[in-house]
Amino acid sequence: MRVVVQRVKRASVTIGGELHSSIGRGLLILLGVEESDELSELEWLVKKCANLRIFDDENGVMNRSLLDVGGEAMVVSQFTLLASTKKGNRPSYIRAAGHEVAVPMYEAFCRRFSEEIGQQVATGVFGADMQVELVNDGPVTIWMDTKNKE
Repeated sequence: MRVVVQRVKRASVTIGGELHSSIGRGLLILLGVEESDELSELEWLVKKCANLRIFDDENGVMNRSLLDVGGEAMVVSQFTLLASTKKGNRPSYIRAAGHEVAVPMYEAFCRRFSEEIGQQVATGVFGADMQVELVNDGPVTIWMDTKNKE
């Protein structure tokens, strides 16, 4: 499982010209799921994202988590995070999980993240053509992969 976590002032998802969801200050999490991903990895990633200390404290030092600041969260599925660009110029997405694995893992991640932060998580729509807008705060962007935990 791979994520790109962005600290945002605001973010939104629009589908077919209609606003689907939006958040204010918080985290936009782009989530890619691999065929081999397991629930134990999901649990580790949920806790890591919720507790990342990337929000400023009273001294302007990144020392607070989403939980500390009471921020909002949005999770958007993004299979392209698992692209391989080793050969040629056309990315290969062979590592990305198919719908039968990815959809339940995406839904489980959203559910667990909501539980972890104590509020509903905004989402995209799996497989939809989405327009994701954000104002990256900082900018702060963190990449994590459960295969590189150590």
